[in-house]
Amino acid sequence: MKTRWCFLFSAMVFSLAAVTPVGAASESQPNVLFILIDDLGWMDLHCQGNPAVDTPNVDRLAREGMRFTDAYAAAPVCSPTRAAILTGQAPARLHITNHIPDRESFIPDEPKLLPASMLDHLPLDAETIAERLKAAGYATAFLGKWHLSGAGRGKAEFEPDRQGFDLNLGGCGFGGPPTYFDPYRIPHLPSREPGQYLPDRLADEAIAFMSHHREKPFLVFLWNYTVHWPMEAPETLLTKYADHKGPGLNDPRYGAMIEAMDAAVGRVLGALDRLGLKDRTLVIFTSDNGGFSGVADNRPLRDGKGDLYEGGLRVPLIVRWPGNVPAGSLCRTPVISMDFYATLLEAAGLSPDPKTPQDGESLMPLLLQTGGLERDVLFFHYPNYAWHRSNRLGGAIRRGDYKLIERFDDGTLELFHLKSDLGERRNLASERPEIASSLAGQLRAWRNRVGASMPKKPELPVSRSNGIR
Repeated sequence: MKTRWCFLFSAMVFSLAAVTPVGAASESQPNVLFILIDDLGWMDLHCQGNPAVDTPNVDRLAREGMRFTDAYAAAPVCSPTRAAILTGQAPARLHITNHIPDRESFIPDEPKLLPASMLDHLPLDAETIAERLKAAGYATAFLGKWHLSGAGRGKAEFEPDRQGFDLNLGGCGFGGPPTYFDPYRIPHLPSREPGQYLPDRLADEAIAFMSHHREKPFLVFLWNYTVHWPMEAPETLLTKYADHKGPGLNDPRYGAMIEAMDAAVGRVLGALDRLGLKDRTLVIFTSDNGGFSGVADNRPLRDGKGDLYEGGLRVPLIVRWPGNVPAGSLCRTPVISMDFYATLLEAAGLSPDPKTPQDGESLMPLLLQTGGLERDVLFFHYPNYAWHRSNRLGGAIRRGDYKLIERFDDGTLELFHLKSDLGERRNLASERPEIASSLAGQLRAWRNRVGASMPKKPELPVSRSNGIR
């Protein structure tokens, strides 16, 4: 099978530890700091080419690790991607295909299709990466946005502490915070310092956990609520970005939020240095979906969050692991959210459970420059309406430089050659019918394999009033 290779400035070879017995942590097992930013678009960092924002700390992380140019979220909205990261399974297999809850108010007036049915929580029988690492002796913490435990505040039985995390601060059913300033009114995150900015509070908690558990391997999921709505940031940064509207930013408040996020991330990374943990810690920095077009300028990508075009799916991804991942390296191989599960298992010296289906592939060959990936295709399934009600239900497949989108309402196929048309402006389906047909057949076969739920035609005309996000 044809593979795609990373382009690296330097190379190092690393031998992974042997499989660790259950409950016994090995000195060779790395700490894991997984930073997930909510709604951060592919172009929302300075190191990604956006001159309108200052992100010196994340830029430094990129210089010290590997930056992926073609990283994808498992879905164009948050909850499915989060479930995919935790389990290594595709949203279509999990039947979590939209942000939770999938409200009827998201259905547009007189729809051609009704959305596919889906779960409103991550089931307890889905084995998470936290459960696997905890059983191997890791201390585990979840800090921030969960959005996988049901509507509203969520249900306690589906929250992070029931899914392998020793500590849960802020993880509940909320998709966004009522406010970014203490008191946040977020379950499991009590008020501590009135007026403190939420990214700073979560950074404090991450630093405290890492400091307390620095003598044994830890897994910290720092899954920030930022840069999701509401648009709130410290006053000094709001002033700085007040006139920054134009190319790179659709809303100056968004620039302020991005820089505030970067500063908080910088504090956590600085703590790893001070604690002497930098060389022992695998850091992953990414986003759960593309940027919200109301505030983010996703160009040159088309559209944004809630759509199957690149603006909704392609996300920034940086991985740092000193002594293993070459500093300043760039990888152009397409990767996806499900890959993190297998990657972290391998980094910890653990084997996949042969009874549990996996839809991702370990990124270790790319990170360590030992080879390419076995697969040559990525799949996406979005059979639900986003909160903005303007997306068409469909699926997508990327194989090599070609990407195909299938629209479920009328069977329309859109074929793009991403290398020459990153903005997906020229539909090649009629010019390359053999490629379009091959990709469409592969996409449909995949849906059958994973048991994907499909939308249905309404039995009677349906009219819905506009929903609120």
